Amino acid sequence: MKPIRTDGIDPAARSRARRRALQALYAWQVSGTSIPQVINQFQHEQDMEVADQEYFEALVKGVADHRAGLDERLAVYLDRGIEQVDPIERAVLRIAAFELLHRVDVPYRVVLNEAIETAKRFGADHGHTYVNGVLDRAAAEWRPGEAAQGRR
Repeated sequence: MKPIRTDGIDPAARSRARRRALQALYAWQVSGTSIPQVINQFQHEQDMEVADQEYFEALVKGVADHRAGLDERLAVYLDRGIEQVDPIERAVLRIAAFELLHRVDVPYRVVLNEAIETAKRFGADHGHTYVNGVLDRAAAEWRPGEAAQGRR
């Protein structure tokens, strides 16, 4: 039996939702397909049954709705323009930035760990190190209390 936290959140289902959101946002970035179409496409895939569907949609819609603001906030930590970042790493960074800024119910360490693991799985060979560097600096400024506690 898979563990479910007492607050009703299934961490494994959330992780799958993040991975599916990454794939959906990647598809959106490269194809220009509308967000409702992308969500609809992914809702009909078999492994969405084991993902947190509600969280998947919240991430995809949240990133799409706040893209300009997320990109602007991330730009401070990037060594190039956001559009020059590999599309997978760009989607990972946008998801993590959305969670750090708009989903304060998710601990910053969870956001960073999930982003790094997702980048390792889907990104370029060393893309996860880039993602880690960007998000580590961003989290220190966007969630200073949590970041300070995490570094003790």
